[in-house]
Amino acid sequence: MATHWTLGCDANDPHRVAAFWAAALGYVPEAGYDDPDGASIVDPDGKAPAIGWLRVPEGKTAKNRLHIDIRVAGEGPWDLAERERLIRAKVPELESLGATVVREEYHDDVIGHVVMLDPEGNEFCVA
Repeated sequence: MATHWTLGCDANDPHRVAAFWAAALGYVPEAGYDDPDGASIVDPDGKAPAIGWLRVPEGKTAKNRLHIDIRVAGEGPWDLAERERLIRAKVPELESLGATVVREEYHDDVIGHVVMLDPEGNEFCVA
């Protein structure tokens, strides 16, 4: 049996970042967690790990050593045209939530993923 785990993160504004990721992932705020210096979101189906943020005074200064990838196309094998359509549909949705596009990555002339930044500048990919 796998061990349950939570991804713990730092943020200048934990509630803003948690709200972004909740919308991006379809998560909800963790019931009973009410901390002005922290925020936690959970999978409403209870299957995926929780993600929590704690307020820290310093800003982000370097590339993430760990990041979340959003896999809108699910697990392979993929219909490459449908996969690209799903990626291209998700990116503007995330931009409307405060994310920024950094670049598109291609493999053999087919989009592999889009690198983005969350509202606090943390890198993540949409694949």
